[in-house]
Amino acid sequence: MRIGAIEAGGTKFVCGIGNENGQISESISFPTGRPEETMPLVIAYFKDRRPEAIGIGSFGPIDLHPGSQGYGSITTTPKPGWAHYPLLAELKRYFDVPYGWDTDVNAAACGEALWGAARGLGSCAYFTIGTGVGVGVYAGRPVHGLVHPEGGHIPVRRHPEDGFPGACPYHGDCLEGMAAGPALEARWGVKGPQLAADHAAWTFEAYYVAQAVTTAVLMLSPEKVILGGGVMQQPQLFPLIRQEVQRSLNGYVDALELTDGIDGYIVPPGLGGQAGLYGALALGLQALEASGQKV
Repeated sequence: MRIGAIEAGGTKFVCGIGNENGQISESISFPTGRPEETMPLVIAYFKDRRPEAIGIGSFGPIDLHPGSQGYGSITTTPKPGWAHYPLLAELKRYFDVPYGWDTDVNAAACGEALWGAARGLGSCAYFTIGTGVGVGVYAGRPVHGLVHPEGGHIPVRRHPEDGFPGACPYHGDCLEGMAAGPALEARWGVKGPQLAADHAAWTFEAYYVAQAVTTAVLMLSPEKVILGGGVMQQPQLFPLIRQEVQRSLNGYVDALELTDGIDGYIVPPGLGGQAGLYGALALGLQALEASGQKV
């Protein structure tokens, strides 16, 4: 089968073609410009490839309610040109196929549950920490509710030695405002990869990310926590975050995965940098099944 997959990220779009076995045969990526620059590239890619369904994992916030007038749109993003953009409706003008539509992080969580680090488990929480911070939750299916999880904007306690005011345009010192890539650069004056592995930046980063992980453990009790995104490419962060989560929980949750097994509980994506694209493939497959076609 030929399933289209779109990881619509705030920094770049990745488009690919995969099959029902979770194999992606080809993909292409390009920077996320304004819609009038980006969408023609997406449409051109799929025109000659004739996908039978298309799955889209998009940066958000997005409208996920099928009965809503704005279903399939990006909503309150500050990204120029994309606020209230009808992404799904634009694709439907060109491709009359079933569509899967969700956040990029919910898609990544789905991909990791089917083919990655959480394969065989009933639940996982996926964090992406990069240009922004997003959280996806999978519990047999991607979790929705009033809208969708927006865990990147939870309040966090300030590190006692951190005087940075925060960089989120909505909330200042929320998780994203304190821990995303732009916050790192604004606080220290250079991009994260330019900071030494033993720089104080990573102690602060682990402190904030660990609070989010602790919150997920206490509220959602996922069977795996997966940390992806550009900021998490710093390998020294994982042991710091695991240690801080244990300090924060202080033995309250009695589970081996949070003590001796924590190295296998808080992990990088099993699908690496392609978790979002594989997740979009999973959304496309689910849409095809929901349409009544045999997969």
